[in-house]
Amino acid sequence: MRIAKPLLLVTTPLGVAGAIYEAYRLAGGLVFLMVALISLIAVAVGTLVMTIRREAAAEAQRAQTHASEQS
Repeated sequence: MRIAKPLLLVTTPLGVAGAIYEAYRLAGGLVFLMVALISLIAVAVGTLVMTIRREAAAEAQRAQTHASEQS
């Protein structure tokens, strides 16, 4: 795991960039659709991560407030 995570973090964007380049060579203008789809997925994942972090922070704050009221 210590080697796999950094390796995936480096090779995945390189693979996507290579795929976009090859798609441009083969299909030209259809690359726009591929980039739009990748962008939409990235925004969806980013929104999901932000929501989870916001809810976790609210839960931690609620727990801290509850603990201080108990004391």
